[in-house]
Amino acid sequence: MTTTLLNHTVEGAASAPPLILGPSLGTSHALWDKVAPELSTAYRVVRWDLPGHGGDPDTTAGLIGRGATVGELAGLVLALADTLGIERFAYAGVSLGGAVGLHLSLHHPERVSALADICSSAHFGGAERWEQRAALVRREGLAGLAGSANTRWFTPGFTVPRLVDDCRKAAPEAYAACCDALGSFDLRDRLPEISVPVLAVAGREDPATPPAHLREIADAVPGAALVEIPGASHLAPAERPEAVLTALRAHFSGPARRGVEVRREVLGHEHVDRAQSRQTPFTARFQDFISRYAWGEIWTDPTLTRRERSMVTMTALVAHGHYDELAMHVRAARRIGLTPEEIGAVLLQTAVYCGVPAANSAFATAQRVLAEDDAHRT
Repeated sequence: MTTTLLNHTVEGAASAPPLILGPSLGTSHALWDKVAPELSTAYRVVRWDLPGHGGDPDTTAGLIGRGATVGELAGLVLALADTLGIERFAYAGVSLGGAVGLHLSLHHPERVSALADICSSAHFGGAERWEQRAALVRREGLAGLAGSANTRWFTPGFTVPRLVDDCRKAAPEAYAACCDALGSFDLRDRLPEISVPVLAVAGREDPATPPAHLREIADAVPGAALVEIPGASHLAPAERPEAVLTALRAHFSGPARRGVEVRREVLGHEHVDRAQSRQTPFTARFQDFISRYAWGEIWTDPTLTRRERSMVTMTALVAHGHYDELAMHVRAARRIGLTPEEIGAVLLQTAVYCGVPAANSAFATAQRVLAEDDAHRT
C-alpha cells in the first residue's frame, strides 16, 4: 500500500543537519526560493506544501478535510520526516506553517531541535473570520482571494507572481480545510510549556500577523528571542530574504544561538531587544557577526570568568575612547556582579596605562551610569 505524502522538495547533502521549512496558507514551497538554496549549503533542507497546494494539488487535496486542525497538519509533517529518515530537525515556518512549528515544539519537543516562527501567531483571531473565508472559497473558489493576495501578503509595489498563481491554483476544499485549522488554533495559554529554542520573526509591515503577535510568543516562551524585519509584510522570506536568511543562520547555528543567550544575560533583554528592533537588511550580517563571534565564542570561552571579561572590556573601551559602549558595559558589569568600587578600580588602572584624560571621561561616564542604576534600584 502506497502512502500519500505532502508534496515536497529536498535540497542539500543527505548527511547535513535536517531543516524543514513550512509554507503560508495559499502559497507553495516557492515561498522559500530565495532562502532555501543558501541554507542548503549547510543543511538538508526539506520544503513541504500544504495539502492541495503547490506541485500537485489534486493528489494531496484529500489528505485533510472539513474541520482540519493544525495538529493534523503537524502529523503529516512528521509522517514526511519519518519517510525521509529524519528523526530530529530544525524547523522554520511562515504563518500557518509557523503554527505547525509551534504545535510540533509543544507536543513533540523530542523531534524539534529549534524553531523559527515567521510572520505567524499563537492564535489567528478565532473561528468566525476563518469560517467565513472557508465558506467563500467553497462557494466561489480562489480567484477572488488570489486577486487580493498582493495587498495581504506584500508591501505596496512588491509582488511574487508565482506565489499569487499558487494561490489561484490551490484546491478550494483543501484551502478551506486549512482555514478551519487556523480558526481553531490557539496555543496562547501553553506557550510557557515550549522548551525548544524559539526565534519569533516579525514583518514590521505585516497586517495579518503584526509584530505584537510575535512579541506575544517571544515574551511567553522561555528564552525565546524576537527579530523584527523592516520593510517586510506577511511573506518575509519572499520580500526580505537576506534578513530572514541572516536571522535563521544565527538562530540555528549553535554558537550564534548561544551568543544571543549570553548577550541577553550580560547586557539585558531590553538592550538586546532594542538592538534587534533597529536591525535592517543592511545591518543584519553585522548583528549575526556580533552574536556568533563576540558573544557565541569569545564571551562563552571558560578561560576567563565573565567578571574578568567585563574588566578587560571596560579597559579596552577606555583605551579607544568608546564611551557610549563603556556606558553599556558599566551597566553590564553591575548586572553580572561587579561593585562600584571594583569598577572604579578598573578605571583608575586605565589612568596609568591609557592616560588621565581618557580615565577622566571614563569616570564621568561611569558615575552617570551608576547614579542611574542607584536611582533605578531605589
